[in-house]
Amino acid sequence: MVVHIQDEQEVANFKFFWQRWGRWIFAILVVTALAYLGYVLYQGHLRKNNEKASVVFDTFVTQATANNMPASKKALLELQQNYPDTINTTQATLMMAGSAFDDGKYDEAIKHLQWVKERQHSDLLQAIVAQRLATVYLQQNKFSEALSALDIQVDNHFKPTLLETKGDVLYAQKKTAEAITAYEQALNLLPAENVQREIIQMKILTLK
Repeated sequence: MVVHIQDEQEVANFKFFWQRWGRWIFAILVVTALAYLGYVLYQGHLRKNNEKASVVFDTFVTQATANNMPASKKALLELQQNYPDTINTTQATLMMAGSAFDDGKYDEAIKHLQWVKERQHSDLLQAIVAQRLATVYLQQNKFSEALSALDIQVDNHFKPTLLETKGDVLYAQKKTAEAITAYEQALNLLPAENVQREIIQMKILTLK
């Protein structure tokens, strides 16, 4: 009898608990389930997007290799419009920027580099874009723009390349002392075994 009363009391306590909190627990479970489902669907969407982008990227590379610029530009435009967040699109855009630079089409190269800068925010890509932008501006003798492009916040691991390029810009401006300072700052951040140290040291010796 005592056991029966205890069972009834536990059931009553459970009913009271569920009436008070059950709907909120259920809501939390539903939200959690939906969030997980959304994550799974999103990952699937990303995977499909990457696969589709990869096909277009292959077309871009094939046409660029064949020097069929209209077709490669068409493929790049498709990548940028339909798959802007994929690494394939970033690669294609950087490749097109390099091609434009080699052809002396500096404004076009800048346009492609700015496209990547606005959409990819990892330190690595930001450093790559900054260095390449500065190089393009340097070719145009736009020294202020070059220095401004290099003035970004990135991890110390990527700073030596930016500082070396800064030294190149300052040297082009005939600011020898400032160029040496930039080169030395780059050296201070590079590991002792890094092969880039020799190149920077040669630049410093040339200026002294």
